[in-house]
Amino acid sequence: MPTTRRLHAAALAIVLAACGPSAPPASATHLEGAHAPLVHRFQTAEQWAHEFDDPRRDEWQKPQEIIAAMKLESGMVVADLGAGTGYFEPWLARAVTAAGTVLALDVEPDMVRYLTERVQREHLTNVRPALVATDDPRLAAGSVDRILIVDTWHHIDGREAYAGKLRDALKSGGRVFVVDFKLDATHGPPKHHRITSEQIAHELGAAGLVVETLATTLSEQYIVAGTRR
Repeated sequence: MPTTRRLHAAALAIVLAACGPSAPPASATHLEGAHAPLVHRFQTAEQWAHEFDDPRRDEWQKPQEIIAAMKLESGMVVADLGAGTGYFEPWLARAVTAAGTVLALDVEPDMVRYLTERVQREHLTNVRPALVATDDPRLAAGSVDRILIVDTWHHIDGREAYAGKLRDALKSGGRVFVVDFKLDATHGPPKHHRITSEQIAHELGAAGLVVETLATTLSEQYIVAGTRR
């Protein structure tokens, strides 16, 4: 099993299926062929940092293209759900400038600890690490312009319910971007745990978002965007 399937998925929902009654039930409206979320813990940040922040990841993750697709502007508030060790944080911090804010969110306390130290070490003064619940991003209603979820959506249980919370957190016209692995990708989780872009589009659409799958040059992944009316 390729270890790179774990990249950046150290986030909000990696333990949803194991968290008991507090987790929302899987939606009954999932499309046929949907699979149970992939459960994995990421409790030792330094161990994962060697993999999550490997410079070779840039070759297939193409962070610059993902950032460009988000159309970030100075002063925006963007939430990175599944921040892990902070791979995307320097990119996001530069894009929104010092006038903006990056919320680096994760469910693993040690990841948040590592993020906090990285922010201080790299002087990412507009990045705010925070611990979130496995079933709740803890974002105030109408508070964010953009939400980024990379290599993480396939870990989430109750995805339509979770998408509804993301919709509520967006400002009018705000957008959520889900980046995940294609079925034929050479990186990523086992194939039976992968989700098609159509499935994600269905889940975001069911939450009331206006959905589109973006055209990209990403070889391993797709980007599905949902916009709040």
